Amino acid sequence: MEHSNDIIIIKHRKTIFERIQPFLYLLPALFVLAIFMFWPFIQTIFRSLYLTDSFGQMSQFLGIKNYTELFSSASFWNSIIVSLEFVLIVVLFGVSVGLIAAILCQRTFPGIRFFSTSYAMPMAIASAGMAMIFQVMLNPSVGIINKILGINQNLLTHPTWALVVVGILTGWLNSGMNFLYFSSGLASIDDALYESASIDGANGFQKFINITIPSLGPTFFFVIVTNVINAFQGFGQINILTKGGPGESTNVIVYDIYKNAFMNYRYGFASAESVVLFVIIMILTIIMFMVRGRMNK
Repeated sequence: MEHSNDIIIIKHRKTIFERIQPFLYLLPALFVLAIFMFWPFIQTIFRSLYLTDSFGQMSQFLGIKNYTELFSSASFWNSIIVSLEFVLIVVLFGVSVGLIAAILCQRTFPGIRFFSTSYAMPMAIASAGMAMIFQVMLNPSVGIINKILGINQNLLTHPTWALVVVGILTGWLNSGMNFLYFSSGLASIDDALYESASIDGANGFQKFINITIPSLGPTFFFVIVTNVINAFQGFGQINILTKGGPGESTNVIVYDIYKNAFMNYRYGFASAESVVLFVIIMILTIIMFMVRGRMNK
């Protein structure tokens, strides 16, 4: 008697409820996102097309006039340039400090836990509180930084150094989270790679260039993207330390949006700036993802 070894697969036709059930689980999260993110963003787009009163209510439809005025404004283009310079300073300093701290904490020595906690502290400090402490440290009369450098200059009122100082502070505040990301990335690198390189006669610098940096590629990408986005949104420290000055040397686009909305009561114009800022961040993020994709090929 012959036995058939064929496996019979009985297909179960899903009901309508079973098909939509996974989406039902997402509804609470989508509802929260819709209320606190999507709807305010849609409102911002609509408000950018209107002239608003002092309460932010849309009173007259202007079309794209807010955008045409925006792109013809010298102050706006200056804020774009200042923002790009600020982002560059923040990313370079924050990523460098986070990476160096993570590498130092890979070594085993007495007190390593204390130093690891200290390097991660910046992410636990409020930017406003640290900005006020930094303001005292930069005081031309009693500030410790002026004492160390042997100068008597308020760097926050210097047209060149004000942006650099605020950028360094912001980068330092970001370095704590960067330290954790890089520490996690370094811990995932196989020690066998370093042992093989040592057998081949590679020194520490060669190991760093040929093993550490390539292995941290995904971590570098994630850290740079998040730091760029955070830097474009920097506001608190600028508001406390320089208020966009001296002149407009630290008037980044986020602070310019704040001035137009809450000082000049031009909510429609400020909304147009917000939309442009969103487009800039989106374009830069897409470019970074495209570069990353080509590097992986």
